[in-house]
Amino acid sequence: MTQNAAPPDDMVPSATASWRARVVLALIAVVAGVTIWVTNSYLTARFTENTRNRAELRLALYSGNLISELRRNAIVPQLLAKDPALIGALNSQDFTTSTQRLISFVDEIGAASLLLLDESGRTVAATDRTRLGTNYRDQAFFIDALRSNLTLFTVSQNETGAYRFMYSRRLESGGSTLGVIAVEVDLHKFEHAWAGISDAILVTNSEGVIILSSEPRWRGLTEAEALARQPALGAIERAIKVTSDWAQDPADAYLSGEAVMRIGARIPFRGWQMTSFTTYASVRERVNAVLALEIMGFAILLALGFYVLGRKSASRMVFFQRESVELRGLNLRLQREIAERERMQLSLEVAEQSLAQSSKLAALGEMSAAVSHELNQPLAAMKTYLAGARLLVSRNRPDEALTSFQRIDDLIERMGAITKQLKSYARKGGDEFHPVDMGDAVASALSMMEPQLRQRQVRISKIVPTEQVRVMGDRVRIEQVMINLLRNALDATEPVSDPEIEILLAAGETATLTVRDNGPGIDDLDNLFEPFFTTKQPGEGVGLGLAISSGIVNDLGGRLTARNGQGRGAVFEVQLPILNEDIEAAE
Repeated sequence: MTQNAAPPDDMVPSATASWRARVVLALIAVVAGVTIWVTNSYLTARFTENTRNRAELRLALYSGNLISELRRNAIVPQLLAKDPALIGALNSQDFTTSTQRLISFVDEIGAASLLLLDESGRTVAATDRTRLGTNYRDQAFFIDALRSNLTLFTVSQNETGAYRFMYSRRLESGGSTLGVIAVEVDLHKFEHAWAGISDAILVTNSEGVIILSSEPRWRGLTEAEALARQPALGAIERAIKVTSDWAQDPADAYLSGEAVMRIGARIPFRGWQMTSFTTYASVRERVNAVLALEIMGFAILLALGFYVLGRKSASRMVFFQRESVELRGLNLRLQREIAERERMQLSLEVAEQSLAQSSKLAALGEMSAAVSHELNQPLAAMKTYLAGARLLVSRNRPDEALTSFQRIDDLIERMGAITKQLKSYARKGGDEFHPVDMGDAVASALSMMEPQLRQRQVRISKIVPTEQVRVMGDRVRIEQVMINLLRNALDATEPVSDPEIEILLAAGETATLTVRDNGPGIDDLDNLFEPFFTTKQPGEGVGLGLAISSGIVNDLGGRLTARNGQGRGAVFEVQLPILNEDIEAAE
């Protein structure tokens, strides 16, 4: 490497002046940031308050218009209930002029429609001729009016989801009930008017259900349900929302991803409430206009500062160009070192996988010794059955010989089941995860360890839930962890006269597998999961089983812990994220 060249002497004052210029630019940037922040906070608060006041005035105006419309229609049933022409038509059952008379009234009243019902609930006159003959005997406005001598107000929802607002009153003559006059109040014209403004308006009844709204899909919902029914925000929309709201108080709510302020007012009618949601768009526009001017002024100052700083930095460019050649050489060497480290890292990962597979094959070798004992018994029995079958065939007794062959076939299936478990366990685990039933994995691990457990005469206590306990992972690797824990428990109970291993599978927030033995316990819990740490005698183990098992459980998103039991023995616990229906659907 060549010696770095020293900068010329005439560059020292220039460097000092450059640092001064940078300090000045930094001060300008700090002042600009503080000024913009203060201006934004002050103007945002001021313009927000102005917008809130205007929203409250609009809400008071809308509420007044709504009450005016309701009160104007409330007196109509009382007047029409005393109309002699309508009473005479109900008495005479002659309704030829009744519909035309109601039509003449509706223009003066401004109601949505007028209905004249006879005592049975049938429509005998109506401003909407399509309703003639329709029977409303099951409607609340008809039933309640017959039971009362007052003007009643009812709200009902039709087939389209819109609400119908009705005033109704009973018509009487000579002490007998003739029918009901009903006035439908046209409140939906306010919805059409609200649809043309930027604010979202809704009216709720005393039960909190939305009956009028600028958003028709909100009808029939509560306010909380309406606000929750919003489209999911993408990453870009969330970023836009955050940047648009960064300097204002927390929003009251969000509509379609946009922050809004909520204004509520009580309507003096049957406990109704009116609520408006006003966007901050006008506030941001006015504030941003002022901020743009400030930012432009500071940008001009910074541009001038950078121009001066650039002029002074031009003289230093030649010196830096000479240094760049050496830096490029260093960069090339650094890239080669990085590539070499990546190759070493890849080799290390392959070695770790090979080490885990070797550990599993070592356990498989130990199990094979016990399995060979299990296979000797079927082989000896097969030899006996073959000799017997040969004798039976020679004596011309084929039916009994077939029975011997069937028994030989059963023994072959038993031997195949034993070797099938070993072959499945011997293969390497896959890279992809699939749903794994922990109960089946426990049964498979116990099946592979059965010859060793039977040879040692270890009592196994297994508690597994009746329902499935499933996790997302690789079944082969999970079974490898279970077999390592069972082998450790089996070794730990060797000095015990009554060896016992308890296996407990539980499902809660996680899938938990507990393996408990009644051995002497663990002396050094801190280094238990370190590679090559073992308490066994030389030649009995290299101390990799628990380290590999801990790595497998960590890769599956869980954890493997160990502790000593209250009485005696060791307790190993595997916790894995449980797989429920929502997680499985997402996968």
